[in-house]
This record gives sequence, C-alpha cells and structure tokens, in this order.
Amino acid sequence: MDIIKEIKNAWGWIGIEPQEVVVENEFGNVIIKDPENRFWRLSPEDVSCEVVAESIDDYNTLIQDEAFVEDWFMSAMVDEAIKKHGKLKPGHKFYMVVPGALGGEYGGSNVKMAPFEAIIKFSGAIGKQIKEKPDGAEIKYKPLSY
Repeated sequence: MDIIKEIKNAWGWIGIEPQEVVVENEFGNVIIKDPENRFWRLSPEDVSCEVVAESIDDYNTLIQDEAFVEDWFMSAMVDEAIKKHGKLKPGHKFYMVVPGALGGEYGGSNVKMAPFEAIIKFSGAIGKQIKEKPDGAEIKYKPLSY
C-alpha cells in the first residue's frame, strides 16, 4: 500500500500535494508534509484534511501543545477500541463507522477496524460530498463493511 498515493487520490480535491507521511495514529489520522514544507492533518473521524502548520517551526510548536497531543493520541478511544476489537491487525486502523462530522458517537459500537487504505478512501469520498453542503443536507453514505 502506498499511503501517499492513497491520500493524493482520496483527498487531492482539497489541494493537498502529499510528499511525506510524518506520523499516523491508531485511528488513521495522518500528519503529512507537502512540497512547500507545510504540515497537514488528515482526520477521518472529522472528515477533514487541513494545514495545521505552515513550517517545521510551527509544527515543532504544535507537537508541544498539550491539547493537540491529547487529541492526537486519542488514548481513551484507543483503549476502548482495543478492549472491544483487540490489537490492530497489520495495515489496519480503528475508525468511526459514522464519522463525528456526521453526528457519529466517539466510541462504543460506532468504532470498528478496517484497512487503513479503505479508511482514507472512505473519508475522502465523504469529505468531497459534504464540502459545500449545508448542515442537514442528504448525502450518499455506505459504511465500510469489514
């Protein structure tokens, strides 16, 4: 699996030119560096991919921020997911069946495990659908089935 290619294919519509995956977490969040040395955060549960740091200095400041670090590690959700589903299989991540951006619960029965590539594709497809829709608008949504 070429995660850079998957991010470009799924999220390129937002303007990202992924060059390097800096770090990823157990819920498929990814920090990506682009050719301009900006840092993006792809967050499948928020159905978002946006610049979080304009430079390496900004990124180094960001990763020292306690609120960012707590949000990044998602420790309580990871612990709950491991108790329910076991440790992650190679190439898999946890994900929210109904993303938080669509009103999904952060935890409980709304968390499952799926291939990382599928989570990236799924979140990009949903993100593209909702990008210009008003709150409450209908979208075509088919949860991952793994």
